[in-house]
Amino acid sequence: MPGSSPTWRLRTPGVLAVAALLVALWLLRLLGADPSKSLTPRPPLTILIWHWPFSDRPPELPRNTCASFGVDGCLLSTDRELLGHADVVVFHHRELQSRRAHLPLDLRPQGQPWVWASMESPSHTHGLGRLHGIFNWVLSYQRNADIFVPYGRLEPHTGPAPPLPPKSGLAAWVISNFQEQQRRAQLFRQLKKHLRVDVFGRAVRRPLCSDCLLPTVARYLFYLAFENSQHRDYITEKFWRNSLAAGVVPVVLGPPRATYEAFVPPDAFVHVDDFSSASELAAFLSSMNQSCYRRYFAWRERLRVRLVGDWRERFCAICTRYPHLPRGQVYHDLEGWFQA
Repeated sequence: MPGSSPTWRLRTPGVLAVAALLVALWLLRLLGADPSKSLTPRPPLTILIWHWPFSDRPPELPRNTCASFGVDGCLLSTDRELLGHADVVVFHHRELQSRRAHLPLDLRPQGQPWVWASMESPSHTHGLGRLHGIFNWVLSYQRNADIFVPYGRLEPHTGPAPPLPPKSGLAAWVISNFQEQQRRAQLFRQLKKHLRVDVFGRAVRRPLCSDCLLPTVARYLFYLAFENSQHRDYITEKFWRNSLAAGVVPVVLGPPRATYEAFVPPDAFVHVDDFSSASELAAFLSSMNQSCYRRYFAWRERLRVRLVGDWRERFCAICTRYPHLPRGQVYHDLEGWFQA
């Protein structure tokens, strides 16, 4: 009909627009269903470890190293020839402190992130003053670190709790470096007047092999998880491995109770700050009955200890955090930050 032609011509652009939109949505759905058909796989992040911690002979680092820790797309290497191409370079502080390793400042590619790594406490960390304005990120046990790596953690567990090891002793302590000025040494001197403590380690010429330590301390009700210095978040393997993983109640000397409670239930340990004196602490430990003692292990019904002591796993954590790390950040006062 002659009168209908203008209406058809007006509606045609709208029909075409709707059809184009539907086709576009269909294509987007296809691409979303199988991104590999249109996206090139991202190459793995290369993490260069400038000097392996505490060793001149780094471990073998096959391409699946990080995958074995549940981290994909991450390649660890100690090949310094990769300096110009690595996505991130890590420097462990102990080797910088002892000058076994030196910073390749003259060869540093522009914009390359550098990570300062240390699991030591501020009391045993020196030479930070000469490292200002160099590092972009920090790997540390401190919770506010860019790459936070604790010595251990509790993770969900299903199934029956493992049985507690049989006990034949009251309290144990393993100590390799006994220094009278440390608070742990002073507390031990006071505590042993009121409590039987069996002491092992190089400091008393009773060293324990690596495979002997846990079976030895597991025979005791309590373990003195005394840190060598007291600092923010500084909770080491003395608590995680020598105590909790061994099936022993830790008696802790370290950061405040609230810090421990950020990691474990409040009834999983005994804190020395809860007592007014060493004699009061000793009386509490020596008079504890079996029912009360077993309540310290209630967490084992639903949680288990996950130790994080392998430097390979710690370095792989950089890749996990990498997408969330602040670009352009520089620690102009690394010493001030670490010792705060």
